Amino acid sequence: MPSTPVPELDTRAIQAVVMGASAGGVEALLKVLVGLPAPYPAPIIVVLHLPEDRPSLLSEILAYRLSVPVFEAMDKQPIEPSTVYIAPPGYHLSVESDHSFSLSGEMPVNYSRPSIDVLMGSAADAFGAGLLGILMTGANHDGAEGMAHIKARGGWTVVQSPEQAQAATMPSAAIRRQAPDLILSLADIHALLLKLGRDRS
Repeated sequence: MPSTPVPELDTRAIQAVVMGASAGGVEALLKVLVGLPAPYPAPIIVVLHLPEDRPSLLSEILAYRLSVPVFEAMDKQPIEPSTVYIAPPGYHLSVESDHSFSLSGEMPVNYSRPSIDVLMGSAADAFGAGLLGILMTGANHDGAEGMAHIKARGGWTVVQSPEQAQAATMPSAAIRRQAPDLILSLADIHALLLKLGRDRS
């Protein structure tokens, strides 16, 4: 089997990665995150739409499979490299200007709490051109505005190919809202993250 080509994107200035997904997101996250080296040069912050009425096991699922530490994000927590942070169910997760987290129980955005738009918009304001946003499979429009905000602040945007997504609505909405820098398969997103690790190490 031929190797997956590494996308052409200058990753040397990237300080943080934000990811969003919904339906089919657990499988997508495993495909793009498993195999990343530890230590990893940037934090990876994830919003996955989850039911609010029960505790999330996502951090445990990922921690069992990944080499880098995985934690559910906490209010006022400083953001550190080489860590995967998961938004807790029932709260919006935002990035503050001092690169710490804040949690809020404000109304859902795009029927979602946590909202991908809320995370991506705040992270774009905090990290500017140093942010890489990745949006994957999902069944609503959450993330389209957030990705456009990342682009407006000078960051990089990557969307999973809708044709290969378990639920194409979310990546398709983002592509219609603002053309991303790259539209990739999950294998190529994984290759891009590996490249970031090599370029920043």
